[in-house]
Amino acid sequence: MEQTIRIAITHGDINGSGYEMILKAFNDPTMFELCTPIVYGSAQAAAFYASRLQQEGIPQFYHIKTAAEAKQNRLNLIDCFENAEIEIHPGESTPESGKAAMVALQAAVEDYKKGAFDVLVTCPVTRSSIDGFHGHADYLERQLNEAGKGLSILMNEDLRVALVTNNLAVKDVSESITKQKIVEKGLLFAQTLKRDLRVSSPRIAVLSLNPRCGEDGALGDEEQEIILPAINELEEKGVQAFGPYAADNFFGEGQYYRFDGVLAMYHDQGMTPFKTLSPNNGVRFTGGLSIVRTAPAYPTTLRHAIWAATDVLNNRKEYDAPMGNPLPKLYHERRDESEKVRFRAPVANSQPTEQE
Repeated sequence: MEQTIRIAITHGDINGSGYEMILKAFNDPTMFELCTPIVYGSAQAAAFYASRLQQEGIPQFYHIKTAAEAKQNRLNLIDCFENAEIEIHPGESTPESGKAAMVALQAAVEDYKKGAFDVLVTCPVTRSSIDGFHGHADYLERQLNEAGKGLSILMNEDLRVALVTNNLAVKDVSESITKQKIVEKGLLFAQTLKRDLRVSSPRIAVLSLNPRCGEDGALGDEEQEIILPAINELEEKGVQAFGPYAADNFFGEGQYYRFDGVLAMYHDQGMTPFKTLSPNNGVRFTGGLSIVRTAPAYPTTLRHAIWAATDVLNNRKEYDAPMGNPLPKLYHERRDESEKVRFRAPVANSQPTEQE
């Protein structure tokens, strides 16, 4: 039997929704045809939540010692706590639940360094219960010695939103926006769209920082002094970057349909409209890192996170193949890619483009 993709899944906050998400995701037997899951977690917590979830067809966890022992067609579980008792209080955020989340994540990252699995999917954690934890992306960057190389992206079939800054207080955003940072994130976004998401010639919309694009300096000068020069530099480097666009009109008028990706300046500017437009369908993806890492944006989208992770891994393999793909037009977006069209902003009355 051909080996399926080995997917490591960290259980997240043991007082949260992680185990319920995992059990419901693999309630569909066809998921095992796609991947070999390896859950990094707690045998005690797994048994606790399995007993609470009264749903037909819930799969059984199979305990293994190492990732090398993982079997296909099974929901494999590595107990990261060596049968130690852990306190479980569903719905509560406690230091113990945060510590349990980190133990599983650390074990998974160490196994990744050894080549024990192919991709990582993380269940939610409560940051306030973990001292010094600034998110999975930040943690992975530091553990893999890839500081500053990660790019936070929220995506589904219709919309891909990346962030120039992430997890900053609003009062700190303006001083953190620099031309260099926008250019770095724009280049990384373009490469991620090409390599990981199989968009052959991506068009990226860059949002403004201030309302109404600063209104000619009346509401701020970042658009003219920082963002527009960054867009010009991205164009010089071969990236199809357009803007800046005022976020309210851009999303309210559906302009995002004409682009392959949206580069937002800060968290709420990008995440709020995404979750409003896609309240039940979304995946978090950390681009730019050597590891393929996804996470569900909602409690019901763990399967989507798994599908996205497998797609990204396969796309990377194909993109990185030494000889490349001799027939890219068989699967790439159907667009006129002449230089004249490539660097022309989509017109206002254009129809939504075919999604990859």
